[in-house]
Amino acid sequence: MDLEIYNRQKKEVETEHIVGKKYLQWLYYKSSGNFFLEKIVKRKLASKFYGVLKNRKGSKRKIRDFIEENKIAEEEFLDKVSEYKNFNEFFYRKLKPEARPVNSNSDILVSPADGRVFIHENIQTSKIVEIKGMAFNLAQLVGSEEAIMEYDGGTMIIVRLNPSDYHRFHFPDSGIPEKTKEIKGAYYSVNTGVLDRIDNIYLKNKRTVTEFESDNFGKILYMEVGATFVGTIIQTFNPGQRVEKGAEKGYFKFGGSTVILFLKKGILTPDNDILEYTKKKTETLVKMGESLGKAK
Repeated sequence: MDLEIYNRQKKEVETEHIVGKKYLQWLYYKSSGNFFLEKIVKRKLASKFYGVLKNRKGSKRKIRDFIEENKIAEEEFLDKVSEYKNFNEFFYRKLKPEARPVNSNSDILVSPADGRVFIHENIQTSKIVEIKGMAFNLAQLVGSEEAIMEYDGGTMIIVRLNPSDYHRFHFPDSGIPEKTKEIKGAYYSVNTGVLDRIDNIYLKNKRTVTEFESDNFGKILYMEVGATFVGTIIQTFNPGQRVEKGAEKGYFKFGGSTVILFLKKGILTPDNDILEYTKKKTETLVKMGESLGKAK
């Protein structure tokens, strides 16, 4: 279950620290854990209950241990740790603006979130070979065959967030977003190490879809995918109102999660390092605001 990721800042491949590794191994690789996963963990009620626990005042005691165990950069926090009322407030924490500088070049598409990135070019809207050979229908993923047809031959960018990551997501370019559509689903883990244990995880998990008319990259289909114990995906933007590049779009409550972007054919030239490691089935570690590619 160990995962290798490419750290583009250090320019080296490293082993990812997986939050709750033993717990995930039991749920997805043991028959007893798999029974518990299917009957309880994947369900909305379990995520809702877990969210209630993380909102309780007593959960604040776990923040310091979580920071130290996962080596989270506390100096980037906008607020002091002592000011968080519970664990969930810490989880969807805000950062100082200087902690995530946004590439201001108009021809650069920036990462919408902190996470581990795959970029797939020339996608087929009827079917795409996904992580570890998992194939699924994109029309089912976005909940609309008409909406996804525009992106045939285009680019799909997957940004996977670890529970220890900064969990707010942002706009990759300036433009005008439309109203978000919600697709109901379950709450399986989206950790790359367990994707091959459950068929079509992305099709089964809760997700939200927003059409975003960007200034420099045309129409972008912007999707958030929930995961284990992500009881809520919060949107903080105003539909129909113009946003600037790097502006906050929303945030996830507790758990791992994923952001997916779809761009039309002939729009983006992805960064070489991400493409190179995607071909090796290795994710690239990026920060919100960093380059993902350049306009053609």
